[in-house]
Amino acid sequence: MWIEQPPLFYRLLFPEAVWRLKHREKKVVYLTFDDGPVPQETPWVLDLLDREGIKATFFMVGDNVRKYPELFEEIKRRGHSYGNHTMHHLQGLRENNSTYFRDITEASRLIDSSLFRPPHGIIWPGQARLINRHYNIVMYDLVTRDYSKRLTGEEVLDNVKRFTRNGSIIVFHDSVKAHRNMRFALPRAISWLKDQGYEFKALPML
Repeated sequence: MWIEQPPLFYRLLFPEAVWRLKHREKKVVYLTFDDGPVPQETPWVLDLLDREGIKATFFMVGDNVRKYPELFEEIKRRGHSYGNHTMHHLQGLRENNSTYFRDITEASRLIDSSLFRPPHGIIWPGQARLINRHYNIVMYDLVTRDYSKRLTGEEVLDNVKRFTRNGSIIVFHDSVKAHRNMRFALPRAISWLKDQGYEFKALPML
């Protein structure tokens, strides 16, 4: 549970970050996709979202945008929002502040967004304060763990059913690593969420 839904004490370390968006009148969730865009997975995700009439948010690795600019343009053309996920998918705990922020800035030259999500959802509090001067940090209320080789697609789907609540920001991955679990769980999760009365929204780009 600690991985799937970050505990309160961890959220309190990063008061500048958005973890969940509360709604009183409607049941709303925010689907987000990390680590793309890649030709093996992103077009499949985009087509599924189109069929379901859903807008989502893509947190993209700058180097992937550099390699596949046409996929970035397709994400924008289809009306989804998007954010910066660093240039080289760096983990903040392993980098000093200047190196980490330089990597974010490099990605921002390709990804024109004020939204930022740290890879793995892990950074130092000091890094968060620095980043927050320039970007809106978006964490998550639920990470499905679709990338995990230890989980089955059924278990990933069960994470969605167990931990989703009103206003949840949900993380899937449009990455090769997540291929098996994501392709099993995502369409079934969308169907289940619709049955529960949830509306889907993309995160606003401020």
